[in-house]
Amino acid sequence: MPYKKSILALACSLCLTFSHAQHHDMSHKYTPPDDPLVAAKLREWKMLKFGLLMHWGTYSQWGIVESWSLCPEDEPWCIRRGPHAADWFGYKKAYEALRTEFNPIRFDPDRWAEAAADAGMRYMVFTTKHHDGFCMFDTRQTDYRITHPGTAFSTNPKANITKEVFDAFRKRGFMTGAYFSKPDWNTPDYWWSYFPPKDRNVSYDPAKYPERWASFKKFTHAQMEELATDYGRVDILWLDGGWVRPKATIDPRVDWQRNIPYDQDIDMPTIAKKLRQLQPGMLIVDRTVAGAYENYATPEQSVPDTYLPYPWESCMTLGNSWSHVPNETYKSANTVVHMLTTIISRNGSLLLNVGPRPDGAWDTAAYDRLAEIGKWMKVNAGAVYDTEADPAILASGPWVFTKKDNDVFAFCRVAETEKTMPARMRIPYTSNKPVKQVRLLGSDARLKTIVSPDHIDIEIPPRLAAAPPAAHAWVFRISH
Repeated sequence: MPYKKSILALACSLCLTFSHAQHHDMSHKYTPPDDPLVAAKLREWKMLKFGLLMHWGTYSQWGIVESWSLCPEDEPWCIRRGPHAADWFGYKKAYEALRTEFNPIRFDPDRWAEAAADAGMRYMVFTTKHHDGFCMFDTRQTDYRITHPGTAFSTNPKANITKEVFDAFRKRGFMTGAYFSKPDWNTPDYWWSYFPPKDRNVSYDPAKYPERWASFKKFTHAQMEELATDYGRVDILWLDGGWVRPKATIDPRVDWQRNIPYDQDIDMPTIAKKLRQLQPGMLIVDRTVAGAYENYATPEQSVPDTYLPYPWESCMTLGNSWSHVPNETYKSANTVVHMLTTIISRNGSLLLNVGPRPDGAWDTAAYDRLAEIGKWMKVNAGAVYDTEADPAILASGPWVFTKKDNDVFAFCRVAETEKTMPARMRIPYTSNKPVKQVRLLGSDARLKTIVSPDHIDIEIPPRLAAAPPAAHAWVFRISH
């Protein structure tokens, strides 16, 4: 029947989507936090399930990949384009002059926060500084910042962009997170002009020039402390640039880590202690650096193939790029709902990225996608928030599962074209506890059910079958 064919096609597409996942941003071991306040914050974060990430900076002015065109590596994501492409020094100068043009007069963080809340997102992470070193906050450590008089937006009342973003989202009950790049390609204490950079790493050997590296550490710690002091409650410090790490933490099984030439230790124990004095319970996500300061793992643009027994989050783009590019193609709401349900059924969370335009607005299509996701979430939020994954309940075809107390939620993901439900459905679910009832979220209809040892058969009333309460995935609550 057509229903079975579309479900089979969907299951195959999910397998193809996730079978090619690259786990280069996954550490191979996990250390639970021993600070009880951090452990409590981590449990709270784990129940939120769905968050917003935003990559935004002067690079958005050119509509290019964030920061990476500055990196002198022969990689596809580092390609330079435009009139300065042939001369790296000229290109860097032109890139750093973008702050004189970057003037996002349509910046409206309240609208962003409202759209994210309506989509069902519960936490957010904002790029306070990417690898290029341009600070989207009012740092006192460098002139290369959004509030400096040489920046076009500096006279705007909302010039301290990070503060405006955090305040807007915090008002709506979001857990707030600061993306912060450990490497900084603008400061001479990282890319020292005496030794022009050859790649993403520090341009000199810190062991040979310990005073310069000590200055870089002091600079980096000071910026982190500013974020933890001047911007209200900050729940998450989300650290990127995993090549800045102690040499002893390099994992030789990971290709890009094998190429890290130097010990780039910024003394995380000292700064973490200070930050948690300022922000008790702060989660620190030192991405890919396994140990006490990677409070949860962050696979990038990928979803782990199976249940993982520790906290993790897939960071994924709504479009194809992390930052704004012209004429972006955005994932459908159907794709995002399927990603979200797969992720939470494997014990993870979804951090979905939107790249604002240089004028400060989002593309209309981004708002539209989040609004459509929100329609599904308003019906099915009870199966997402405050739930747990259970490795004993196996996914099957289009079906994935979460649980809460004595209830199990069965998600049947359907194709975009699937507008009606079949008259009969079979949930591939086994339980050693008696099933009390099965209900479809968003409907008060009583469903006739037959419980067998390895499945539950359900009859769908004709009126309900003709008009399901939600698109993308139908969610059944199995009560025991």
